[in-house]
Amino acid sequence: MDSIRLKARAKINLGLDVLGKRADGYHEVRMIMQTIGIYDRLIIRKIPENDIRITSSLFFLPVNENNLIYKAAKLIKDEYGIKEGIEVDLNKFIPVAAGMAGGSTDAASTLFGMNKLFNLKLSQSRLMELGVRIGADVPYCVMRGTALAEGIGEKLTRLSPMPHSWIVVAKPPVNVSTRLVYEKLDLGGVKEHPDIDGIIEAITKQDVYGVAAKMGNVLESVTIPLYPVIDSIKSQMLQNGAIGAMMSGSGPTVFGIFPDEQTALGCQAVLKQQGEAKQVYITETFN
Repeated sequence: MDSIRLKARAKINLGLDVLGKRADGYHEVRMIMQTIGIYDRLIIRKIPENDIRITSSLFFLPVNENNLIYKAAKLIKDEYGIKEGIEVDLNKFIPVAAGMAGGSTDAASTLFGMNKLFNLKLSQSRLMELGVRIGADVPYCVMRGTALAEGIGEKLTRLSPMPHSWIVVAKPPVNVSTRLVYEKLDLGGVKEHPDIDGIIEAITKQDVYGVAAKMGNVLESVTIPLYPVIDSIKSQMLQNGAIGAMMSGSGPTVFGIFPDEQTALGCQAVLKQQGEAKQVYITETFN
C-alpha cells in the first residue's frame, strides 16, 4: 500500500463540564463526545525522501511543524524509526477554530493512516496513547463514536451509541481560542453544570429528547458574552424546530438536534437566509 484516502470526522460535545484546574495548568473535564458526519478528506502517500509534506485546501493553514498532521507524522516517524516520508493532501470541510476538533481529527487520521501505510500493526489503544502526546482530543478522534471523556479529555469510556439524529451545525464568522476561553473561565461564577450522568442515562435508554433536555456546556459562560451571536443562533435553532441546541467545545460553533431531516433542512434554510452564521451544514450522528 503506497497511499490511503481517509475521512477525518468532526465531533460535537453533548455535554461539557469543567471540574477544576490542575497543578499543570490543564483543566479537569467531564464531557460526552459524539462523532458527526462532517469530515476533512486526507490522502496520505509514501514518498522516498525523509520528509513530511502537507498541502491544504485552505491557504491560511500552516503546513509545517505547527500543523497537527505534521506533529502526528513526525511522532510516528521518530517513535518507529521510519526513514521514508509522506505527503498529505488535506481538503478541509470542518470549520476551523470552531470547537469541533478539526485539527485533532486530522492528526488522528494521520496516525491511523501511517499505521496502515507502514504496516506497523499498532492497536487502537496504542494509537490513542500516542495521540494524547499531540493533543487532548486526539485519542477520542482515534476512537470515535459516543464516549465519556474525563481527565484532560484523554480518559475515555465508550458509551452506547447515540440514537441516530439529524444535526444542523452553524459557525458564525468568528474564531475562538480554546486556551483563551479556559483562561477566562471562572468556575466560582458558574451557576449551572450539565447533568453528564443524566445524558449518559438518556443515551442508554435511546431517548434523544432526554439527551437534548440535559445538554449543557459550562464554557458558554465565557464564549457567549464575548460573542453574543452564538446565543442568537441557538435561539434561532430552537425557534425552528431543534429539540436542543448548544455551543460545541469552546465555540463558536452551535449545533442543534432535530427530530427529522425535513425540520433540519428548514432550519438550515432560515439560518442561511439570516446570515448570522457564515457556514451552515446539515449532517447526522455517526457511530
